[in-house]
Amino acid sequence: MRVLHFYKNALPESVGGIEQVIDQIARSTRSFGVKSTVLTLSNLPNTDKITINGYELIRAKRDFEFASTGFSWQSIALFRNQINEVDLIHYHFPWPFADLIHTIIFPKKPTIVTYHSDIIRQKALLPIYRPLMYHFLKSVDYIVATSPNYLKTSPTLQNFLEKTSVIPIGLDSETYPNPDPSLVRSFKEQFGDRFFLFLGAFRYYKGLNYLLEAAKISTFPIVIAGGGPIENELKRKAKKFRLNNIFIIDQISEKAKNSLIESCFAIVFPSHLRSEAFGVSLLEGAMFGKPLISCEIGTGTTYINIDCLTGLVVPPSDSAALSNAMKWLWYHPEQAAEMGRQAHARYRQLFTAKQMAQSYFDLYQKLLNR
Repeated sequence: MRVLHFYKNALPESVGGIEQVIDQIARSTRSFGVKSTVLTLSNLPNTDKITINGYELIRAKRDFEFASTGFSWQSIALFRNQINEVDLIHYHFPWPFADLIHTIIFPKKPTIVTYHSDIIRQKALLPIYRPLMYHFLKSVDYIVATSPNYLKTSPTLQNFLEKTSVIPIGLDSETYPNPDPSLVRSFKEQFGDRFFLFLGAFRYYKGLNYLLEAAKISTFPIVIAGGGPIENELKRKAKKFRLNNIFIIDQISEKAKNSLIESCFAIVFPSHLRSEAFGVSLLEGAMFGKPLISCEIGTGTTYINIDCLTGLVVPPSDSAALSNAMKWLWYHPEQAAEMGRQAHARYRQLFTAKQMAQSYFDLYQKLLNR
C-alpha cells in the first residue's frame, strides 16, 4: 500500500507539531506494509526523492506565502505525478492551497484528511475561504480529528460527523534519542535541580506572555525552549521585567530536547487559543513521565492532561492561575511525581505510535476496500 501525505511543511526543514505527526504516521505505518511519500514545500527545493526516517520526501519550491499559507506552482505538477503512483492520498488540514489543488485536479483515489485545527488567526479571511474549505471537506472520503475534545468543540467538524472519527496522535518513544547524562547534569547545574519547562515553537497562541507574567509572581525557575517568531519579543520582556528566573533557549537538538525534558520538574504549557489543537510537546512530557500544567481551551491538551490526575488544568490567559498551579506542584512534590506516573500511564494507554498506526492502517484498508 502506497500513501501520499501532502502538507506545506515537513521535517527536517520545519519542526512543528503537524510535521512531527506526519513523520510519526509515516514511520509507524511501515510495520503494516505502508510505503509513505511526503510531498511538501521548501525554501531549498530539490524535486529528487530523498529518504528520511524510512519514507520518501519530495520538496517543491515555495513561491510565496500569504496568511500563513504557502503557495507553490511546482507542487501542482508534482502532486499530479505522485497520485498516479500511490493508492491513497492523505491531506493535513489546514492548508487552503491543498484544498485548491484537490479541487482543481480532483484525484480519482481514496482521500483522507487529518483535521489538525480550525481556522483561528485568519478569521477575517474565513468568509472568503469558507466555500472552498467546505467543498474540500465535503469531497474527501474521510476526516480524522485528533481528539474527542476537538471533534466536540469544532463548529466546522459538526457539519461532517457522519464521516469523521477520532485517531489520537501517538508517539514512538524508541524514535527519541536517549537523554545524555552529561547534558542532564549540565541543565540541573544551570537551572537548578527543579525547574519548569515549556517546550515548543514561540508562537502567538502559546500563551508565553502569560507565562512571563506568571514568572513575575513566582520565583520558580522556568526554561522556555524552542525558538520561533516571537523570540525577540519574549527576551525584551524578560529583560524589561528583570525576570532572572526565566531562561530562554532557541532551537535545540533532539538529544538536548530530550535531556531537558528528563531534567525538568514539570511541563508548563500555557497555550491559550484553539490554534493549539493538540499539543505534541505536552504529550512528550507525558511520555517522559512529567506532571503537566495546561489550559482548558477545548482541544486535545485537556485530552492529554486530565486535571488532578496527570497534572493541573487552569483557565486560559490567566497568569495568576498559572503561577498558583506551579506553586502547588512545587510544594507538593510527592503528588506531582504521582501525576507524572499517571501521565506516563495515560500515554501508554492512548497515545503510542503503534496504536495510531494501527488505527490509520485500518482506515486506509477500509477506504481502499470501498
